[in-house]
Amino acid sequence: MNIFSLIASDIRAKAQWLYGDSSRKSLLKACVTDGTFAMVMYRLMQTSQRCHLVPLAMIFNKLNGFFGRCIIGRGAEFGPGFVLIHSYGVVINSSVKGGRDIRLEHLVTIGAERDASPLLGDDVFIGAGAKIVGAVTIGSNVKIGANAVVTKDIPDNVTAAGIPARITER
Repeated sequence: MNIFSLIASDIRAKAQWLYGDSSRKSLLKACVTDGTFAMVMYRLMQTSQRCHLVPLAMIFNKLNGFFGRCIIGRGAEFGPGFVLIHSYGVVINSSVKGGRDIRLEHLVTIGAERDASPLLGDDVFIGAGAKIVGAVTIGSNVKIGANAVVTKDIPDNVTAAGIPARITER
């Protein structure tokens, strides 16, 4: 997928999430909401990194930190439909890998522990303030509740919440 297709897919996913459709009006509103700038900077950084344009990737990374108010490592990989609902305070380690349709609220941390980072499946929602740390695998079709702390694997098709996170719903 090229950069423009990825950005378009991300903005369509955000419009769908926020407004329930991807009409022209919803797409325009999604373009000017909090978090969209950070999503675009992430995609530009990711593409620059893949093309070995490291100085350019570093510039996009710094722009994201300053204007987008979030830190996403240059090596982080997410599929199409990556949505930052609110970008404030989001921190993602550079070795994190995620599938398609990942949706993050504000103040989410997805971090490494002893050089091991989380792996996220497809269609994952992570609530505000949640922390996912270490060599954990988050399955597909998963919801992580607000302020949850995930330190163990979460299987497909569940909701997890709490400190430490436990499955609350299948």
